Formats: sequence, structure tokens, C-alpha cells
Amino acid sequence: MIDQVIDELKNYDGRPVKIMEVCGTHTSSIFKNGIRSMISPKIQLISGPGCPVCVTPSAYIDKLTEYSLKENHCVLTFGDMMKVKGSKMTLTEAKAAGGRVKILYSPLMAVAEAEQNREIQYIFAAVGFETTVPVYALLLEEIRQKKLNNLKLMTSLKTIVPALSFICENEKNIDGFLSPGHVSVITGSIAYRELAARYRKPFVIAGFEGEHILAAIYEIMTQIKKQRFEVKNLYASAVTEEGNQKAAAFIKEYFESADGYWRGIGVIEGSALRLKEEYGAYDAGSAEEELEEDMPIGCKCTDVILGRINPSDCPLFKTACNPLHAVGPCMVSPEGSCGIWYQNS
Repeated sequence: MIDQVIDELKNYDGRPVKIMEVCGTHTSSIFKNGIRSMISPKIQLISGPGCPVCVTPSAYIDKLTEYSLKENHCVLTFGDMMKVKGSKMTLTEAKAAGGRVKILYSPLMAVAEAEQNREIQYIFAAVGFETTVPVYALLLEEIRQKKLNNLKLMTSLKTIVPALSFICENEKNIDGFLSPGHVSVITGSIAYRELAARYRKPFVIAGFEGEHILAAIYEIMTQIKKQRFEVKNLYASAVTEEGNQKAAAFIKEYFESADGYWRGIGVIEGSALRLKEEYGAYDAGSAEEELEEDMPIGCKCTDVILGRINPSDCPLFKTACNPLHAVGPCMVSPEGSCGIWYQNS
């Protein structure tokens, strides 16, 4: 069966088709499995806004660096946030300048830090999509139960469906979507139903093995050929129609929808999750206004995030911009399109 799928995709000779894979893990798997060599050059695979670190505003980084340099304060973060540029410096540079920044491998490690050092005010950098939000809700549960007054969250949390709606509305030449597997575990396949119907595009959920991705591309191409525009779940081992309702309820308990600023894109209505007002005591200032910002001169991360170009089309790619000296945010994170392309092309 897989040989037949590859044969049909390889020999496709119809009109050019552009398929967006939203998740960085899919982008990485496409390279590792040589997917592009198995399909027609008329089927173009492009990356989308599936890296939360890449779309985090520089104003958010500025707030974190300010906290790290403040007396008796310490910023807790994951490692991929360390090299993301703010308007002045990165967290790595703030630490070199004497700021307190500590890398954690799990949000719940923050509780132990705060318990052991009650004299320090900890600020946890909570960044991510729906996949990680339930863990941040669990962290808040722990903070409340242990009555920790010295641990707060600085959130930059995004939801993917409003971003996909924005792309469908503004980027008319995308024909179908390889929907994100990890996010879909939480949201369920139902999350894409309205988008498929409204914009008449296939949304296919897939796992991360090469065979999974090829099957998803084949399904998208079949739908396009037959003029069907449906949500298809090919990752049924992990994704259900309704999603993880327990996790969704946990998110709903602590967070509410708000407009969110996406670096490189701008404000997308209803795309952020912020702490509810009743939990404002645990918020380190996340809801403060985020200022509009321009990408660095020459950087094409906006075009990459919106699927207009591949990272290799950026004039700075592999020249001025590389993982050791990232000009744009898409080169910083292992989930960023530019970083993945750099490592694999």
C-alpha cells in the first residue's frame, strides 16, 4: 500500500499544490524521512506558525530580562527561550550581565525552587500552545495548594486554531493543512471542522513517522482531486474527535481566551490564553500591552511563518543567520522552521 501511495505522489503532474505542515515536529520528520524526494515537485510542503518560541514577542523577553536583573528575583525557563532576542538582550545576555536565570526541565521543578528559597521571587516563563497549557494549570494547582507567594507565571500562551484561521483568511494559495499532532491530542479533531467547511480546505491530522506523513499528504491530495474539504484523523491512536476533555477542563479553570500578539504576524483575535482575573495574584504582568515590532533588517521570518517562502529563500539563511548567531526567532528554537532547515539542508 505504501508503495502505491509513494508512486501516486511521486508521479503527480497536476496543478501545483501547497500543503502547510503546522507542527515543527512534522517539519523535522519530513526532512529525516526524505519525504520531499518521494513526492512530485508540484507538491510543495511549507512550514507554518507551529513554534511557540518563534512567535513570542520581544516585549515579553524584555519583561523577563528586567525581572532577572531585579534584586531578589529569578527567572525560571526552558532552555530554548535563552537565546530569543528581546529589543535589548536575550536571557543568556541578561544572565551574563548578572541577572538570575535558571533553566528547568519541567514546570513542576519551579515549585521545589520556590519552596527552598522563600526569600526569592520566582518568575516562571510559561510559553507554549495547547499542548503545554495543562501542565501550567497543574503548576498553578501546586502553587495554590502549597500557598507559595514567591512564584508567579509570566505567560505567552497561544492557541493554534485562530492562527490557522488567520492564515486561511490572508494566505489564499495554501491548499491544505497537515494539522499538528500534539496539539490535536488536546483539542481533538473537531477543532478544525469549522475551518475546513468555511475555507474549503482539507485538514488532516497525522502522527510523526514517515508513513504517517505520506498517508496524510495522500489524503490531502485525494480530497483536493475529489473536491472534498474535510477533517481526517489519521492519528487515531492518540487523537480523538473531542480531544482530552479533562485537560481542556483544567485549562478552562485557570485560563481564558484573549487577543494575542504573534511575533512576525501581529495581533490575532482570540489566539491567546491568559490567567483569569481571579488568579491575578499569580500573574507576573502577562496581560500588559505588547507593542508592535518589526523583524530585524533582512529577516524573512514573517514570510516563513506564514508559509510564503521556505527558510532557504531568506537572504540571511546560513549566512548572517545561524543557530549560533540567530538573527530571527525561527532560527533559535529546535522547533523553529529555520533551525530545522539549517540542520537538515
